[in-house]
Amino acid sequence: MDQSGMNAKKNINSTLWTILGSIAVLALWEIASRTFSSALILPGPLPVIRNLFKLAAGPHFLPAIHGSFFRVLFSLFLAIPFSLLIGIPAGLNERFNAFLRPVFSIISATPVLSIILIALLWFGQDQVPVFAAFLMVFPVMTSNTIAGVRSSDPGLLEMTRVYGFTKLDTLRHLYFPAIAPYLLAGARTSLALAWKVVVAAEVLSQPTNALGTGMQTAKAQLETTELFAWTVVTVVFAGMCDLALALFWKRKKNVGIA
Repeated sequence: MDQSGMNAKKNINSTLWTILGSIAVLALWEIASRTFSSALILPGPLPVIRNLFKLAAGPHFLPAIHGSFFRVLFSLFLAIPFSLLIGIPAGLNERFNAFLRPVFSIISATPVLSIILIALLWFGQDQVPVFAAFLMVFPVMTSNTIAGVRSSDPGLLEMTRVYGFTKLDTLRHLYFPAIAPYLLAGARTSLALAWKVVVAAEVLSQPTNALGTGMQTAKAQLETTELFAWTVVTVVFAGMCDLALALFWKRKKNVGIA
């Protein structure tokens, strides 16, 4: 069997086991729901799915998804250029990297809930989720940028000096290609983190169109089934974003990152 056939068989086996794992999760969920015997505490999968279709037919469903999705993307689009702006000099200069360590340590040690509550004092409802997600994602992306810079081949760096490359050319032809795979890897981690932080911030700030607002409304009305439905929507769309980024990363690895 050639390599492509082996890879295809491996992918099929992986997909089958993923399906079996999903079935096991649903089965355990159903068993737990029957054990509690209370939809107010833990509704079963079928009532949640029915409520999900009900939400999908409502007027607030698509705007909520669009609002949360936009906030997640916006926080990432803010974090990536700032991580490059800070991470590249930090990767090239150990003193600057040491100078930044206390800042990143403080951010990493600060509870997400505290950041959200503080942001509520500073910003409007729509800006709080973006700011909180940016603050959580920025250290991750910057650390990956620093690692990418330091992974650059010293021999290639010496060649850029020999051939008289400008700093801009060195960035373009040496550091950016080295940073790209680290940045993509960091983006996958940051994407999952951004979804969690954005939705958590939406629960507290309650912007007009948001998945977190739907969750908070359902919780306030003791609509546990609807709360689970909103949660399923969030998990599905976060998973779809992660899958899309994973496929993009796989494609770039196969063809070579420019």
